[in-house]
Amino acid sequence: MAKLSTEELLGQFKDLTLLELSEFVKAFEEEFGVTAAAPVAVAAAAGAPGAPAEEAVEQDEFDVVLESAGDKKIQVIKEVRGLTSLGLKEAKDLVEGAPKAILEKVDKAAAEKAKEALEGAGATVTLK
Repeated sequence: MAKLSTEELLGQFKDLTLLELSEFVKAFEEEFGVTAAAPVAVAAAAGAPGAPAEEAVEQDEFDVVLESAGDKKIQVIKEVRGLTSLGLKEAKDLVEGAPKAILEKVDKAAAEKAKEALEGAGATVTLK
């Protein structure tokens, strides 16, 4: 196999959907025994031992997690497609694979709006 340059690899990744890129990252982590989230966990663990977490700081980024689609799966798929740039198949796979994150690191207003829309369609949603 020919070796790809960094620019060529980035070009390939630009053509992937978010779902495909997420699957690639999982496969990469499994293949090489690494975790992309390790620096975040280390930074969080680096806080002073015994000191309470900074509870006074209000959370400003939220993840919208679909817990279950409920009885109206088609309506939930439509809402997921409206909230994301996913195609029909990707949105259907995401809804059927619940619990899954629909949106990550969005502001509180967008997270609340997405939660309301998904719950209106019959889904069970949590904000993290």
